[in-house]
This record gives sequence, C-alpha cells and structure tokens, in this order.
Amino acid sequence: MSQIPDVLDLLQEWMQLVMKHSMHGFIRYSKDTGLSMSQFGALFQIHRSKICGVTDIGADLGVSSAAASQMLDRLVQQGLVERIEDPEDRRGKRLSLTEKGMKMVQEGIYARQEWMKTLSASLSDSEKEIISTALALLVEKAKNINSAPRGANPHETGANRCL
Repeated sequence: MSQIPDVLDLLQEWMQLVMKHSMHGFIRYSKDTGLSMSQFGALFQIHRSKICGVTDIGADLGVSSAAASQMLDRLVQQGLVERIEDPEDRRGKRLSLTEKGMKMVQEGIYARQEWMKTLSASLSDSEKEIISTALALLVEKAKNINSAPRGANPHETGANRCL
C-alpha cells in the first residue's frame, strides 16, 4: 500500500518555490527599472484600485502620508502616476496610473510570471492534464476560503479610501 504524501507539506513547498521564482524575476525587473519595492507596491495598489488617495497608499505600505507623498512625487515626476483633484474634497488628491505607469505594472507582472512558461513547456501532455485537474480543484477550494481579517479593514475606511 502506497503512502499518500502530506498535502500541507507539498502545498508549503510549492508556495516556497512559487515565491522564489516569482520574486527572483520581479526583483531583477525592479533593479532594471530603478524603482524600489515600495514604489512598485504603490503602482500595484493604484493598479488594483484604479484610483487611490495618498493616505491609502501610505496605509497600504505602512508608511506615513508624508513619506507616501514624497515617494509618489517621484513617481509623478517619472510620468508613472498622475494626481488629480478629488471631486468630493478639493483639498485631497486622487492618484491614477499613466499609460507609462500601466505599462510598467504589466511588465512587472510578466517578469513575475515568466518562469511559469518554462515550467509549463517542460510538462508532458499527461502531466498537464493531471496538473490542470488538480489546480482547478485547488483554485475552486481557495476561492471558497474567507481569508479577510476579522474586523474592519483599515485600508477601506476614511474619506480617501481606494475606489
């Protein structure tokens, strides 16, 4: 009788490999662009929400609004982000990605995922079938897990919450 491998151990090992390969490609891309991880974090936050406030970026990155504002000034100067007046509060600013900023985010995503093409190409058709079935099941199960923290999300409160 064969012994079934421990699923939790395999999932943890898989996640470590995914993170290693994904981050390796992304860090290399980040160095090539000259942007810091915090700057990319801001770009990805704006990309996810479409429009954000400075306070939201600071809260998401765990820095003060002043620090976030200085970092965002550099992204604006580089033509990656644009600031527009908040129509609901003229004192506030909303941030959105420029076309150049959107391209940078898309290239960052590609850099993180490029290794998967090599992995996929190394699989036989029968291996792809097995993995597709297993991954579809994992995706379905993972979507049904409520991973939101208990209580209110601090990033979704206040006047400048990301839209």
